[in-house]
Amino acid sequence: MSPWEQQKEAAKRAALNALKRARRSAEKAGVSLSEWEGDFLDSVGERIQTHGRAFADPEKGAPGQALSAMQGRKLKEITAKAKGETPKRRWARKSAQSEE
Repeated sequence: MSPWEQQKEAAKRAALNALKRARRSAEKAGVSLSEWEGDFLDSVGERIQTHGRAFADPEKGAPGQALSAMQGRKLKEITAKAKGETPKRRWARKSAQSEE
């Protein structure tokens, strides 16, 4: 197996493990995932197992990676929700109270 293929397989395994960990930690903590989040974890996992990665457009993710940038971000948000952490707001304007 070439180093390139080894890297792709490692990325595939890491992404699948991260998806499983997110679901397990949500179940263990008693946090109910929304229907969309459950479908997201299922469909991304199926695409990774079938195709080796979860996105078709090579411009949406790095070569050799299993998840696109946005899929990785959503996975982090789901993992934070499962841990009971409040997700970080991105690109949102600060409220008037937080600016003072």
